[in-house]
Amino acid sequence: MTELRPLTVLCLASYFKGAAFMHTCKRLGAQVVLITREKLAEADWPRESIDEVFYMPELAKQPDLTHAVSYLARSRRFDVIVALDDYDVEWAASLREHLRISGMGDTTARYFRDKLAMRMQARERGVPVPDFVHVLNYDEVREFMARVPPPWVFKPRSEAGSIGIRKINSQDEFWPSLDILGDRQSYYVLEKFLPGDVFHVDSIVSEREVVFSMAHRYGQAPMKVLHEGGIFSTQTLRPDAPDYAPLQEQNRRIIAAMNMVRGVTHAEFIKADADGQFYFLEMAARVGGANIDRVIEGASGVNMWAEWAKIELAYAGGEHYQPPVVRPGFAGLLICLARDEWPDTSSYNDPEVTWRLHKKNHVGLLVAADDPDRVQTLLTDYAGRMERDFLATLPAPDRPQD
Repeated sequence: MTELRPLTVLCLASYFKGAAFMHTCKRLGAQVVLITREKLAEADWPRESIDEVFYMPELAKQPDLTHAVSYLARSRRFDVIVALDDYDVEWAASLREHLRISGMGDTTARYFRDKLAMRMQARERGVPVPDFVHVLNYDEVREFMARVPPPWVFKPRSEAGSIGIRKINSQDEFWPSLDILGDRQSYYVLEKFLPGDVFHVDSIVSEREVVFSMAHRYGQAPMKVLHEGGIFSTQTLRPDAPDYAPLQEQNRRIIAAMNMVRGVTHAEFIKADADGQFYFLEMAARVGGANIDRVIEGASGVNMWAEWAKIELAYAGGEHYQPPVVRPGFAGLLICLARDEWPDTSSYNDPEVTWRLHKKNHVGLLVAADDPDRVQTLLTDYAGRMERDFLATLPAPDRPQD
């Protein structure tokens, strides 16, 4: 009789995140193996939930990662491979293909990492996207710029979120920027700039079905905050809001278009000022960054990291995933750079404050309430106060900060 063994989950993390995922895996009886970067060796990983941890100079260097994981697999049987950070999605997919482990493969992973691939797939499936062109053939780029008036958005295809994105105001500004890139030009896409409100929808997907999703609206577009400074904010959209149903429908369509089978997604859409239509911007196969997971949990009681772990283990173990029980509520988040190294936020003391960011030169507050109007009132009040009390600005980073 074959002895049952615990499932083994391999977690890839180029950045420090995913503690709740690993906690849940361990609580459910799985073995957890973490591979991360050497410079994160002293990070506050949930070591009580990690059976083994291995360090590499960089996870993105191939074939080093494949060789390292293949070596580990000589004495371990990996059942699940998970990318805890956006930068690791394609490497996790490559490892699944190489080791023949179930889960998202190379082609599907492209839809969640490559901004050109996801735009082409969305357009082919009838999901509205801002007009765009691959920065490859110069005649096609010139035709695009002649047809689509500036400004345009110049985007790297495989960065995370708003990292590396630039607003371009003229052809005279564009061509010198292109020359600097040299052979890296084809890794970019040029897109029509659409003024409007930006929303995000975060979902749990089980066997191609969206079993949980929440819609939120950003206070300012993340790209604007990253490049011009200010306060990052997001808040839960009430279900009776006019934008709620169209957003959810667009989200379901784009998840189907990207061939998502199971896991979690973070999708962003813009409601264009010009025509009031929702356009797809991007989607990631991960938990939303910038502490968006805390907003979702504050509003609904659902921990996206924990649910992601449950989905992966349920499928690997041949069981059916049970969606979470949702608590109706609303939440909002404010985060900004601060002039002081360790800002004092004790005067922001309303009972609805449920979490505070503890990070050098940053201020972050989460508010949660049953009444969406109360959340809105607090966000408006706190944003004004934070701007006066703390706000600092720095140049936009080229990569996420460790």
